[in-house]
Amino acid sequence: MDRMILRRMVFFGYHGVYPEENRLGQKFYVDLDLRLDLTRAGRTDDVDDTVNYAELHAFVKGIVEGPPVKLIEALAEKIASAILGTYTNIIEAAVAVTKPNPPFDITFDGVTVEIRRSRDGEGRVVPVPIKD
Repeated sequence: MDRMILRRMVFFGYHGVYPEENRLGQKFYVDLDLRLDLTRAGRTDDVDDTVNYAELHAFVKGIVEGPPVKLIEALAEKIASAILGTYTNIIEAAVAVTKPNPPFDITFDGVTVEIRRSRDGEGRVVPVPIKD
């Protein structure tokens, strides 16, 4: 299976458990690791035979900058489910969401949640184990 990877897309959203996060908003980083067959696109050199990553970026931006959720786990799930529900040529999607500046008094580079989802034989979105 081929891969398309979009790294460290930056968006501004209002997700979080604390009211200040919902009011002030903050940056979120999103990484996508998508599994799909890119053979045809490689042979035809036609954007219609692949996933247009500019459109995919705008699609994810609409989710991250849309209605807020409390947990970045829920945000990652929304992104993965929406991608698999919309882009039928994507077989599997790993989504990592990073909140670089959580609102607590600790020093670190942020917190990241990574999930991997796929479609099962009946078209349902299901978890897939992440292998390091």
